[in-house]
Amino acid sequence: MIAAFDKSPISIDEFLVWYPENAEYRYELRRGIIVEMPKPRGKHSEITGFIINALNQTIARMQAPYFIPRECILCISDDTGYEPDITVLDRPCLATEPRWDRASVIERGTSAKLVVEVVSTNWRDDYALKMADYESLGIEEYWIVDYLGLGGRRYIGNPKQPTITVCTLVEEEYELRQFRGDERIVSAVFPDFSLTAQQVFRAGL
Repeated sequence: MIAAFDKSPISIDEFLVWYPENAEYRYELRRGIIVEMPKPRGKHSEITGFIINALNQTIARMQAPYFIPRECILCISDDTGYEPDITVLDRPCLATEPRWDRASVIERGTSAKLVVEVVSTNWRDDYALKMADYESLGIEEYWIVDYLGLGGRRYIGNPKQPTITVCTLVEEEYELRQFRGDERIVSAVFPDFSLTAQQVFRAGL
């Protein structure tokens, strides 16, 4: 369940000032409205942690200048900012990010090599709203990890089944490819990523 605060629309700057330190919940700003995000729990949290570990191992093998911050807000516009489940940042690009050092905010899509959202009950946000916004920001790659097969049939087919959708930016638009079962996940950003969809859904078990 997502709770929206009944307040007048605010800017991303006002949101950053408002955002409480050491907050128990995560918050996002959507078209000027503060939204309380459900805290990842159980399988959602387990899969997120597993993907972070696998990506960190891949980054080390590639010797790439990438890292996964503990916290990161993606500034989509003056009134919208998201905090993805996982964001992989390109360290050299942070020199051009004016809000990174003081607020952990990314404004340029080129600074984020990969964004991952693990689908919860709010699957419409991940498949529609956020996909469009990450595309418009110019984020190179976006993964939608739908381990329960919650997404609409127009997104993951019929019958529904657990699916990982990899969105790759090509000429400013996302091209989508989906992976299920024992299919190996193919990533343009991480060509050395060697796990299958099922390994991710099982969190390595």
